[in-house]
Parts: sequence; C-alpha cells; structure tokens
Amino acid sequence: MIPALAHFVIATISALGYAGIAALMALESACVPIPSEVILPFAGYLVSTGRFDLWLVALVGAIGCNIGSTIAYGVGYAGGRPLVERWGRYILLDRAELDRVDHFFARFGSVTVLVSRVLPVIRTYIALPAGIARMNFWKFQLYTFIGSLPWCFALAYAGFRLGRAWQTSPRLQATMHDFTLATIAGLFLLLAWYFARLWRSRRTA
Repeated sequence: MIPALAHFVIATISALGYAGIAALMALESACVPIPSEVILPFAGYLVSTGRFDLWLVALVGAIGCNIGSTIAYGVGYAGGRPLVERWGRYILLDRAELDRVDHFFARFGSVTVLVSRVLPVIRTYIALPAGIARMNFWKFQLYTFIGSLPWCFALAYAGFRLGRAWQTSPRLQATMHDFTLATIAGLFLLLAWYFARLWRSRRTA
C-alpha cells in the first residue's frame, strides 16, 4: 500500500503538473492521509530537472492547503463537534486528540491557524475546531495561507537541493536508499497502528 501511495503521488504530479500538487495538498489538508512530506519534496526534485518553478510549487501547494482546509473548516462549521467525534476515528482523530486541538485553539485563538503548520497533529486538524468555533472565514483563509506557504517552500526546497546533488553524490544515493528503506518500514508500522486503532474504536463504539 505504501509503494502504491508513493506511486499515486508521483503519477498525479507527473500527469497533472501544478494542478496535481494543489490537488494532493488539498487532500492532505482535508485530513486525508497523504503526507506533504512526500508530495512537495518530489515536486522540488522536478524543480531541479527544470520542469517546475520553485516558488510556483510553494504557491500552488499553499493554495491546495487552503482548499483542503476550507473543506475541513466547513465540516466543523456545519456539523459541529458531534459530527467530528462520530467520524473522526476514520482520519486518526479520536476524542482525546480532538480535545487537545480544541484546547490549543481555545487557549491561543485564531493565531493557532497561523502557526499550526509546523505543529504535529495540530496542523492536520486545526481547521476542524476553527470551523466549530466559527472563526471568521476570511481571517481563517489568510492565516492558513500565510502559515502554509513557508512550510510548502521549505519542503520543496529540500527536494530541489537533494535533486541537484543526487547525480553527483554516490554517497548521498546510498544514504537516501537506506533512509527510504527505513521510511517504508516506519510507514508500514504506522499503517498497522492505524488499522489496530480503527479496530479498537469500532469495538468500543
């Protein structure tokens, strides 16, 4: 499944270009488990080949974040916490994690949307409590974009730098091969954890 996910990301970007980057980032920001850490570095690698422009990659990535976050915001706004509690387990969001995100949002307010893109878990789900709290829509859009753009640029730039060094550094190729194997093993463990957790939540529901 993990290689299939990576293939899906690569095929989507290769076929659709900038639109594919935006679509994948929208899915991730709508709480679909497609990590930006896979999407944007590959796009950055294509920058190193001359296919894409670095700043445009970051820009369309941030726009995709806004699109997906708007969907999650709308779910929170329309359905409230009961809807999120009922279906959250399918996106790895249980009640304890929702409480954590809610608490973070309640404590720091709308600025949380701005800084959450570099915070694990919080950045994935912050649009839900923002919608539940009915945060001003246009402020939500602005904060989401400003918070997303540096994150998208940093990941794309990392892929760009690795892409440029790839052909001239056998040592880097060997290191990245080992890193890829470790990452795949870690993702398989994460996938096993996800299904185990989903199974437990169904049994206790």
